[in-house]
Amino acid sequence: MSLDQHDLHQDHLDRPAPTEQRASLDQRLADARRHYADVRPVSRSLAQRATEVFPGGNTRTVLHFDPFPFRVTTASGSEILDADGHPYVDLLGNYTAGLLGHSPEPVRVAIANALERGWAFGATHPDEITFAQLIVDRFPSIEQVRITNSGTEANLLAIAAAKHHTGRTKVLGFEGGYHGGVLYFGDHREANVPHEFVIVPYNDSDALENAFAVHPDLACALIEPMQGGSGCIVADDQFLARLRALCTEHGAILIFDEVMTSRLSPGGAQQAIGVLPDVTTLGKYLAGGMSFGAFGGNRTIMSVYDQNSARPLGHAGTFNNNVLTMAAGIATLTEVLTDEVLIRTNQRGDDLRARLSAIFAENDLPLSVTGRGSLLNIHGTRRPIRSTRDLAGADDRWRELLFFDAIDNGFYFARRGFIALSIEVTDRQIDQFCAFVQHWASTAPSDD
Repeated sequence: MSLDQHDLHQDHLDRPAPTEQRASLDQRLADARRHYADVRPVSRSLAQRATEVFPGGNTRTVLHFDPFPFRVTTASGSEILDADGHPYVDLLGNYTAGLLGHSPEPVRVAIANALERGWAFGATHPDEITFAQLIVDRFPSIEQVRITNSGTEANLLAIAAAKHHTGRTKVLGFEGGYHGGVLYFGDHREANVPHEFVIVPYNDSDALENAFAVHPDLACALIEPMQGGSGCIVADDQFLARLRALCTEHGAILIFDEVMTSRLSPGGAQQAIGVLPDVTTLGKYLAGGMSFGAFGGNRTIMSVYDQNSARPLGHAGTFNNNVLTMAAGIATLTEVLTDEVLIRTNQRGDDLRARLSAIFAENDLPLSVTGRGSLLNIHGTRRPIRSTRDLAGADDRWRELLFFDAIDNGFYFARRGFIALSIEVTDRQIDQFCAFVQHWASTAPSDD
């Protein structure tokens, strides 16, 4: 796939402003949806076929949006191509799993070499030890680790370890927390596992203190240092420090879900903020885009999975140590994701967030941007956002219009406004995206 993004976007920016550019927000959004569907007949046909075999036409809920999602046929570097031949700069990075971009060469070579040796051993092998050692060396809170197939599994097993270790049953969670498909504390009905949950508002110290006072028998607290699925809402450092102190005081296990935030510094968010959990859960990018999850912590807690302990927990999983993920993970952490590369990518994200915030403010648009480092989220509100409660009353039409207009200009991020930069996204592409947003903001519809 080849794509001259400069020519593509300059063509859009040089076009005369259409007469409906100052039309109402609803009219602009209806036009954008219609145009999106009209120029993607192949993706429309594939979406219709998908409904015959998938409920809702998909097997991963987050990838759906109306009228239908486009279907990707090719990806390379920081670019993707859809079934109708439309190219995009990929600013979504597979919801953080694609931190390395598409098909990083060292990972591809490692996987190819692993395939030459066979790929379904059904036995232990040396690469799993090497990969595990790289994880242990990387994250300050992890002395021992267990590898899974997803962040969801990692969180489920971390909770199981905490309950087994403490002999308690209650799990403290936070409004808006997303810890996998069966651990979501949002506003929608979810198929959550039937733990005894105590849910409190995020970033609310008073509610936190009260939860420990009313429930001194908590087994663990499960928290994202920045809530990813709910919109890149950053936890106050002081809030996390107080949570750490309360867990220690009450004998509860503090679990940091760093499935997303582990990319915010070489040692994860825990290293950046200086607050160490008892257990850390991981996933997404650390295996270069292959299916991966892990959880780890101090030896005492992790010993519940030691078959030689007095009352061990079992941890099965046919593909936990699969040779492709192990090989990809080793290549990722030894050949691709250097500290310098990761730090530079997070700096690029901080700069993008500042630039977008300035554009929205200068054009007096009811939009704001939250996040940290290479992860950010656009919201349809001007108010400061410290929890999902601050998103009440946000006007989602603005975010949806920006989403469709960005797609029309060759930029792809999540319909919910989520952006996760890969290491392959360049400064030039960021400049082009900001130029598009500036043009879009200057011709925004009337705010009705």
